[in-house]
Amino acid sequence: MDFVANDDKKVEIQVGDDIYLRHAVKTKFVTTDDNYIDIVKQYVGDLYQDGDIVSISEKIIAICQNRIVKREDIKIGFWANTLSKFANQKNRGGYGVGMAINMQYAINKVGLPRVLLASFLGGITKLFGIKGVFYKVVGREVSGLDGFYDGAWDAYRDIGIEIPENPSGVCNEIKEKLGITCMIVDSNDFGRVILGKSDDIKFENSVLEQMIADNPAGQGQQLTPIILIRKKA
Repeated sequence: MDFVANDDKKVEIQVGDDIYLRHAVKTKFVTTDDNYIDIVKQYVGDLYQDGDIVSISEKIIAICQNRIVKREDIKIGFWANTLSKFANQKNRGGYGVGMAINMQYAINKVGLPRVLLASFLGGITKLFGIKGVFYKVVGREVSGLDGFYDGAWDAYRDIGIEIPENPSGVCNEIKEKLGITCMIVDSNDFGRVILGKSDDIKFENSVLEQMIADNPAGQGQQLTPIILIRKKA
């Protein structure tokens, strides 16, 4: 097969002494009516070979799981409006608690005391050039929220997408049903996090992160939320 990369990305990447090829797999626009097993089977099944690793965006898994929060269900209060004014609008992955609705989500998810603590510690550490403390304190559920903006798709303007439930379990289900080795990642131009992987993957997460170090997926108009990774012979 011919490996194809998104614009401004490269097919090949070196990890240690090895070179890996990455193919950007184009899919449909995934909605809550879709099933992730069907999506992976349809778009990856004919491409996959033993030894490959398939990297899947956490967003399409979460959407298939209906891990959706609606704007209309989040009532923005005093604290969210106030605290959001002192936060950066964007976090490492996109629009963060600088938007009042995202701050309110954080309050709803982990409670006001924890958010106040995170805001205090984040403000203090920022004075010393240390960033990201707020999100470390509030946790992955908050930092992983995506959506509530229409940068690529109008459909995301009024919904937030939470991180997937049991991502390693999802990967093992895909492996069991389709025979496809995979990992679920939260990857963007600011960083990469391996949320889950099938049990047959022996690489440490740090090595897997290097395979997608340049964020080769495209979750906007490119419609390439899946990357097939193959070691170069």
